Amino acid sequence: MPPADVPDEVLTTPFTDYLLRNASEDRPAFTCRTFPGPTDHTLSWPQVLDRVRGVARELRRFTRPGDRVAIVARQDLGYVIAFLGTLYAGRVAVPLSVPTGRTGRTRIESAFADATPAACLTSANLLEKVPSPPGVLLAIEDIGPDDAEPPAEVAMTDPAYLQYTSGSTSRPAGAVISHRALVAACWQTTRCYHADASAHLAGWVPFFHDMGLILLVGVPVFLGAHSVFFTPMEFVRDPLRWIRLLAEHPGAITAAPNFAFDLAAEAAGELEDVDLSHVNSVLNGSEPIRAASLDAFSHAFAPYGLSRTSLKPCYGLAEATVFVTSAGDEGPTITTFDGGELVSVGRPYGQRIRIVDKEIWVSGPNVADGYWGRPDRGETFTEDGWLRTGDLGFVHEGQLYVAGRLKDLIIVDGRNHHPQDIEATVEAAHAGIRAGRVAAFAVRDDHGEGVAVVAGCAAPDDDVERAVRRAVSAGHDLPLRALWLVPPGAVPRTSSGKVARAAARDRWWGENGRHD
Repeated sequence: MPPADVPDEVLTTPFTDYLLRNASEDRPAFTCRTFPGPTDHTLSWPQVLDRVRGVARELRRFTRPGDRVAIVARQDLGYVIAFLGTLYAGRVAVPLSVPTGRTGRTRIESAFADATPAACLTSANLLEKVPSPPGVLLAIEDIGPDDAEPPAEVAMTDPAYLQYTSGSTSRPAGAVISHRALVAACWQTTRCYHADASAHLAGWVPFFHDMGLILLVGVPVFLGAHSVFFTPMEFVRDPLRWIRLLAEHPGAITAAPNFAFDLAAEAAGELEDVDLSHVNSVLNGSEPIRAASLDAFSHAFAPYGLSRTSLKPCYGLAEATVFVTSAGDEGPTITTFDGGELVSVGRPYGQRIRIVDKEIWVSGPNVADGYWGRPDRGETFTEDGWLRTGDLGFVHEGQLYVAGRLKDLIIVDGRNHHPQDIEATVEAAHAGIRAGRVAAFAVRDDHGEGVAVVAGCAAPDDDVERAVRRAVSAGHDLPLRALWLVPPGAVPRTSSGKVARAAARDRWWGENGRHD
């Protein structure tokens, strides 16, 4: 699959140079929308630069070049300033979530232990909540602006930030994203979606996640474009806030995981008259993409002018600075293989892919330099520059299709079963099963390998259980070794919204093969 190469000019221009260029014009840079209201809080490019310089000044007081700086803050303008200020100072940013709940605190503590940051930038109201803060703890709101602090001199190969993956393993993995990889990913995104400084990058995906960080922070700086965002929680409270945001900003480019498309489509009946005809692109990525979700979303918002070709299924991962492939101007391509529908995730832009033993491999300037603190690149990063994604896939008529995770593959009696296929069957088996709230995984007991399922169901009963078991048996010739019907919110998900199959298996099956 021949890609377009990232220009040398891009690969040799430090990210902070774009920020300095943007500050020459007094235009809106970042807007944080809060609720109730809504109320918009906006910083212009000169204001952003002054605040970024202030953060850099303070970090230089307490840290040295190359030190890691954790960001544990609310998703607001302060988070943007903290991230950009860390890069401007020549330190390595570690974007993390707020410390909510036991799982959130554990993830932060694990990242602290792995990255050993010398400082932590946080929101003022979180100062007492940051778990075991390393080094100096600074409230972003307390840092004054600066109009003269110079940017650090960095090599393009120097680490810009550590992107911690969203999986559920006990030991976190911080992908090392260089300044070169950061600008390459921004270029790939803008090239694919024909974006320029007139674009609006809009959405709610969290900044500690690679999709939110690149689209809502990185690309706006790279282009000098306007970013407008709100928090993931505000999306969950009212999914139509996302749609209204797109309608308000002509040329909007946005992104979300597949489950968000389902939630928005379900709520579409409550939408007032808006105009979506000027939306540039709505990216669907970060988790398995369902044809039914694209169809429902397209049908729900077509009456408001949304073009189906604006829907762009895409594929990426933290180790590739989020961007690998995407649909282009043609919009979604849905193809039937062996009786099942798969959604194409498009073509590469500025990188190369190949399929090795059914696994997707990626090579390009956007690929991470390995994992922090692990000089042995291991099986993930090959010596000749290829990233082994761990995803199964194939190329058909020049487009990439993702078939599942290599580690999630279920093998029973010598036959391969993809958990996504079984999960889709369970979701379709009964109206009581919630879409996007099903986890299928391999289990082993005295009878050998088998399959178990945890399914979100608001009103479980015997009819639902019989329907699910019959559907899986008929569709996959598999008896379920175990089935749990649980409240939809009980099905574990990663920080990016994906169903966490390993966590579901650990919780319900247990270490000793318990399935009663």
